[in-house]
Amino acid sequence: MIRLDRDGALWTVTLDRPDKANALTKAMLAELAGIAADAAGQAQALILTGTGGVFSAGADLAEARAGLATDPVWEQLSGAIAALPCLTVAALNGTLAGGAFGMALACDLRLSVPGARFFYPVMKLGFLPQPSDPVRLRALVGPARARMILMAGQKIPADTALSYGLVDELVEPEALLPRAQALAADTLAASSAHVAAIKAMI
Repeated sequence: MIRLDRDGALWTVTLDRPDKANALTKAMLAELAGIAADAAGQAQALILTGTGGVFSAGADLAEARAGLATDPVWEQLSGAIAALPCLTVAALNGTLAGGAFGMALACDLRLSVPGARFFYPVMKLGFLPQPSDPVRLRALVGPARARMILMAGQKIPADTALSYGLVDELVEPEALLPRAQALAADTLAASSAHVAAIKAMI
């Protein structure tokens, strides 16, 4: 359900559970966190994407009802991605929902297909978001727009997400991975120390 492809220092991580809208189980989240930890010393660029028409619907419903929605594994994953010294690109192949926001918000860059929507229905569901998610969301879109998503429960279409700064570019599906790879090209040509130094300065 998680696929890792390594091409030298370029790592591509794919959520591969399209029959369940790439909904995330605790085992998948733990595996993703482990990959992020491994990437810290080996990858110079990491692309995170999915298969099918949805990037991720968030938590697997059965596991969410059993407590996954508030499990600290979400925060562990987003923290591991945010701490990476390499370039991280979320290549969002479709809609992003719920707790899956965390891993995308933790990435350095976010690309999206034009048909995606973005929503985080914690108000309606009665959960709190993971602690770092509102902080990162506010940093990208500002406090009022963060409230639109987290408090007013708005489903944001991709073109609006672009205008908000939630995503950095809209890319047609067939060009999504090539565009992510192109953005990583300069980083892959540099030394890992140089990559880490520039990221730390930013």
